[in-house]
Amino acid sequence: MNVLVTGATGYVGGRLAPLLVEEGFAVRVLVRSAAKVANTPWFGQVDVMEGDAMNRSALDAALAGVDVAFYLLHSISTGAKFDDLESAMARTFAEAAARAGVKRIVYLGGIANDENLSKHLESRRSVGKVLASTGVPVIELRAGIIIGSGSASFEMLRYLTEHLPAMVTPRWVDNPTQPIAIVNMLHFLVAAARAPEHVRGVFDVGGAETLTYRNMMARYAKAAGLRRRIIVRVPLLTPRVSSMWVGLVTPVPASIARPLIDSLINKVVVDPKKSVLNVLPPPPGGLLTFDQAVKRAIERTNAPTRWTDASRPWVAWDVAVTDPAWTGGTLFVDEREQTTSATKEQVWSVLSSLGGSTGWYGFEWLWRLRGRIDSVFGGVGMRRGRRDQHVLRVGDPLDFWRIADVKNGETLLLRAEMRVPGQAWLEFRLSDAHAGSDIGTDDHGVRTHVVQRAIFRPRGLAGRLYWWVLIPFHAIIFPGMLRNALTQAEKR
Repeated sequence: MNVLVTGATGYVGGRLAPLLVEEGFAVRVLVRSAAKVANTPWFGQVDVMEGDAMNRSALDAALAGVDVAFYLLHSISTGAKFDDLESAMARTFAEAAARAGVKRIVYLGGIANDENLSKHLESRRSVGKVLASTGVPVIELRAGIIIGSGSASFEMLRYLTEHLPAMVTPRWVDNPTQPIAIVNMLHFLVAAARAPEHVRGVFDVGGAETLTYRNMMARYAKAAGLRRRIIVRVPLLTPRVSSMWVGLVTPVPASIARPLIDSLINKVVVDPKKSVLNVLPPPPGGLLTFDQAVKRAIERTNAPTRWTDASRPWVAWDVAVTDPAWTGGTLFVDEREQTTSATKEQVWSVLSSLGGSTGWYGFEWLWRLRGRIDSVFGGVGMRRGRRDQHVLRVGDPLDFWRIADVKNGETLLLRAEMRVPGQAWLEFRLSDAHAGSDIGTDDHGVRTHVVQRAIFRPRGLAGRLYWWVLIPFHAIIFPGMLRNALTQAEKR
């Protein structure tokens, strides 16, 4: 089956495209710029076409020979008249699909069962009607909040809960909604492409539970290991003021937060008569609960190198390279890089002996002080040392770190086990670099480029304060450690 995925640089589309490839579909994606998907692990497995969804000739080329077209486009961040743009874009697409003889359009919209809808949900509903107006069969899946790293709604929930131990909220905090895990949403989208020919129309898609936003924030806090959040509801906060507040305390742009918050005034719950389960099979193992979905989203974003390693297998829970930079939760990084005339073997010999009796190449008293502070608060401190001063084994302790990953001669990743309000890693990456006139080289004209990264994922407000307090110390310790280690390698 030949399928076209629009919105492949968006949250759902960026995860649907590789899943369709895995499921055996012949996948084509329509993007404005191929460069936006060039670094994805699935780039070479799909047919990439560049073009604007408002351009008739581009659509005709993209839809040629397509059996099923996934319509995953929206324009909520384009300004006050986003609804007019969405309707015009849907009409252009529907007409092109009819000309190309597309057998089915699968459209992802929003649950819209209330009489008085927000502008965002009203626009989503109107887009569905426009897509069905040219006679091409349409399966419209209407969903609420999608739970997974990268989802704008989930990221807003994540940041509000993590940043604010106490918050004043509008009335919508107690409106019911039926969130769905991203993997379950993807299941229904794929199932819609394979559905029998007679299946068409509008179907509501929801998760296993109906919750309020207050419930979701409380349960996210528990899953993330945060203290109980204090939530006070007041009648004075308008959606506009709420979106401005979200834009201030979270990295979610206000232009995106505003229409999402507007939609929270509506009851977003599946109508049993319209349930997708009436026409499509449930996911294997059933629908995930909210807690299960949040746990998986948090676990998948705990790996600090998840977006840099293109060889990693694609997983729906991962933050994708096509996601905006503000998704995936807060991650603080102190990155240093330097090129040396020492060989990779010489540099690796030095780095693989870090800690224990060797120490950390400078400011040893600060490292010891940090270890003693950790011991006072019940942590492991620096007393553990190393099992072998020259051999790195995954899982071995290394002072108050533990070796999380090793690729000999290339990568060393240490995970902190001292008591910190979050999760911390220290990473080294080695690569060959071409020789230059400003530095000596080995006999083969090759030098070594080293990247050192201190990575911290804060937990709550305390985690953020912890990182900010340590910034002056990082500015002293980390450059000195890298510089001294490479000096030692060059002496060898």
